[in-house]
Amino acid sequence: MLAAERHRNIIEKLEKNGAVKVSELSEQFGVTEKTVREDLEKLEEKGLLRRTHGGAVVDQDVQNNLYPLQFLGSRNPSEKTAIADLALTCIEPDDIIALDAGSTTLEMAKRLPNMPITVLTNDLLIIRELTMKEQVRLVVPGGYRHNNLLIGTESHDWIKRLNVHKLFLSTTGVHLEYGLTIFTEELAKMKKLYMESAKFIYCLADHNKFDKGALITFAELNEIDCIVTDDGIEPEVEQKYAAQGVRLMKAPLPGGGKRSKGKV
Repeated sequence: MLAAERHRNIIEKLEKNGAVKVSELSEQFGVTEKTVREDLEKLEEKGLLRRTHGGAVVDQDVQNNLYPLQFLGSRNPSEKTAIADLALTCIEPDDIIALDAGSTTLEMAKRLPNMPITVLTNDLLIIRELTMKEQVRLVVPGGYRHNNLLIGTESHDWIKRLNVHKLFLSTTGVHLEYGLTIFTEELAKMKKLYMESAKFIYCLADHNKFDKGALITFAELNEIDCIVTDDGIEPEVEQKYAAQGVRLMKAPLPGGGKRSKGKV
């Protein structure tokens, strides 16, 4: 079993049980306990768990934050709304934009004015929102349905030929070392395709996603033109990323930037 598959299985067990044991994982995966401990160490470095004697547990600071099996849009609605509103100010009439799948990009679609623009997306929930806006020209790649997405290799070459002015990209985590990360390889492939076609790339990430890393890196930070976040980001975190040349746009939160803790 490849390391990435073991990591994914460990995260799924943590989501389900809240804790894992080295001995049980070693037996399940057919690898040594030393290998399992190395897996846990790597996942802890990414902020996905906290190691304990003989195993690991969910880190309460990130529980309900990065793990993939969450109800879409159920976390931090005020952050998502603020970021979506700020991102919408970057769109002009006659723009050609791509909306990556995600709860904040879905919020953008809901709040997008009925204006003459072209929108590329493979997110069925975003498609549903935009079909009600007759001035929006909707471009949908082909593929098969996977949850709320359209995925298929047949459309990859077609997407590469498109001229996208602005891409609004979602991510699970933002990290100086690991870059932009996600849990699912299929989603990573679509994100990379969108990036290849886009002239300017915005990444939408609320303050809780900084210094966190999921299993798969789909982009380095220097590939992104701007990260749109909220003003709940800690000053020292903002300064750390700015010092590495990361451009941030901060959306004001209701109540003067009060931060939610441990949720996304």
